[in-house]
Amino acid sequence: MHFIARNFGKFRNLFSVPLHRTMSFTYPKPRRDETVKDDFFGTQVSDPYRWLEDPDSEETRSFVNAQNEISRPYLENCPYKDSIRSRITQLWDFMRFSVPFKHGNKYFQYRNTGLQNQSVLYVQDSLKGKERVFLDLNGFSEDGTVALSGNCFSDDGSTFAYGLSSSGSDWIEIRFRDVETGEDHPETLKKVKYSPMTWMHDNKGFFYGGYLNQTGKADGSETTSSENQKLYYHELGTDQSQDVVVVEFEDKELRMGACVSHCGTYLVITPIKGCKNNLLYFARIDPTNRINKPLELTPVVTTFDADYKYITNVGSKFYFRTNKDAMNYRIIIINFNNPSESEWTNLIAEHPKDVLHDVKVINKTMLVICYLKDVKHTMHIFDINTGNKIYDFKLDVGTVSEISGKRHHSEMFYSVCSFLTPSIIYRVQFNGDQITEERYYETKVADFDPSLYETKQVFYKSKDGTNIPMFIINKIGFVNDGSQPCLLYGYGGFNVNLTPSFAISRLVFVGNFNGVYALANIRGGGEYGDNWHNGGRFANKQNCFDDFQHAAKYLIEENYTSASKLTIQGGSNGGLLVAACINQAPELFGAAICQVGVLDMLRYHKFTIGYAWKSDYGCSDEEDEFKYLYKYSPLHNITVPKNGAQYPATLLLTADHDDRVVPLHSLKFCAELQEKIGNLPQQENPLLIRIETKAGHGAGKPTAKMIEEMTEIFCFISKALGLPFSEQ
Repeated sequence: MHFIARNFGKFRNLFSVPLHRTMSFTYPKPRRDETVKDDFFGTQVSDPYRWLEDPDSEETRSFVNAQNEISRPYLENCPYKDSIRSRITQLWDFMRFSVPFKHGNKYFQYRNTGLQNQSVLYVQDSLKGKERVFLDLNGFSEDGTVALSGNCFSDDGSTFAYGLSSSGSDWIEIRFRDVETGEDHPETLKKVKYSPMTWMHDNKGFFYGGYLNQTGKADGSETTSSENQKLYYHELGTDQSQDVVVVEFEDKELRMGACVSHCGTYLVITPIKGCKNNLLYFARIDPTNRINKPLELTPVVTTFDADYKYITNVGSKFYFRTNKDAMNYRIIIINFNNPSESEWTNLIAEHPKDVLHDVKVINKTMLVICYLKDVKHTMHIFDINTGNKIYDFKLDVGTVSEISGKRHHSEMFYSVCSFLTPSIIYRVQFNGDQITEERYYETKVADFDPSLYETKQVFYKSKDGTNIPMFIINKIGFVNDGSQPCLLYGYGGFNVNLTPSFAISRLVFVGNFNGVYALANIRGGGEYGDNWHNGGRFANKQNCFDDFQHAAKYLIEENYTSASKLTIQGGSNGGLLVAACINQAPELFGAAICQVGVLDMLRYHKFTIGYAWKSDYGCSDEEDEFKYLYKYSPLHNITVPKNGAQYPATLLLTADHDDRVVPLHSLKFCAELQEKIGNLPQQENPLLIRIETKAGHGAGKPTAKMIEEMTEIFCFISKALGLPFSEQ
């Protein structure tokens, strides 16, 4: 309220603009084929827009064009568009650095001057040495849509393997760059996807996962499933046609995990089928010999009952982070000379409450362990021989975003961030038992004063009484009178943790729309270990929607906002969350931003990598799982709101090269939403879709496209809810 009083003069002119006018839209009338039906265990389910599953058909292209003819003018005609874009660009234009990381005798670091589409990799001969450009992808394409996707240095640091993704696709090409000369080797590895990258210790042999037998398109615009991935061995300096299949399995849905051990004499294989729980095998390898045939694997874990992540090894004693018999994870030792489960031992037991989130080995005998404690990170050092804790890092409330350092290094770097802090990088040096820390670099954002804002964490009760944590960011002096807009974000799936992080979009919403930003840590994520994840999996998925809706109710009841000024936002699995919630409780929200959402829960597993999500969702091929999927599937639960109410203003976002969650989800949902809801006389809120070109699921998206997308999202919210934009 104090902010409004101070700036009434600026707002006075803004209110002269007709901010919020209800209006009706004439939506396209795409063909409905009512003959398309599926029989699920005796239940007939119509799918009248199945033809939209073909991205290459002329009819689909016509549908996309017709939708753009509605959404583009609406977004373009926001009176604040130029101001919104200008403010986002202004805030985005700050120098960004990754933590330094050392390979061989050189240091590397990613840097971005602010508005570069892709960050540039620099190299230095020492920390204080002159930096020079090592890899700059900004010249690889005019629009910045070629991005780095995965990389790995050889053990001696002489060669850099790096993956290139085009237009946001998950498909990559792997190239190899000589560190001394900066020149690329002649070969390129193609048809690579969901791939590990790991080197033999001869610094020539390289392992990767590929689909070399894939037929048809492989550019990210296809919808066919990627199956039968194999692990290949490539020798530096040879053509890909000479690569050797070293590991393959009969199960066509398996994806390869692989890592050469720190000693160089084992290959640790961790195949995964879904997005949770992996198998464990190993093969003994000789770094002095070229591999020319399949590897002989020794099985350790052959059932999908837990996750196993390799940390390091001392001889045949291998250290793994696992949730086997430990919902909050623990560290175990498996002796590969006798890998029977009965012989496994605990090094660090499961914490009763905090989640053992990540582990890195440093300074030969030290384990740097990051825990998740009430959705904030803590970090400690443990002795690898005894499992005893020997050091606590003093972290502010926030997230450890990066850690660099190798087992044989006597230094490490880490960075921390929060909602109001972009990044602070620390250097840690080890001298015997002495550990010293120093602040190495702190990122500053011009024209942003964090002291004007506050962050708090609250706990609210969900439908079943479960306490759910939520972060809230607003300006200092904010008055809870229910008059301000709120942007509520959620995800709730796949064991993903939403910890505090810095984002320009939040600053713009809180600062320039005088709003409140809320991040709900709903079930389905991993914020409290496997119990929290399982609370939102399979038949428990409704908990995610209940948690999110009760977050909205809390914000309204506590007068942070009102339903008419509350926007919900989520992407991917979070897009599913948003769509399910507007179906179930449209009266709770004024607007909804549904980005690259999984919206057809009965057919999602039939496209690209969708089958991997069965580990979270279940599958309509199973009768019991079909029943609960059908109850919440967004595409199949669009219903007319009661009492003459309407759906919130809804903007769907998708992209033509999204081969993770293919565009057909958003296209079919949009068609059904406009048909069932858009034609109702009471539905004056817009129901629109934004379809990006030369973009994918989100990773690697160039800065220019991110700024434009963010601009149009805020234009939509501003127009739909009648929100003025302050340029200060």
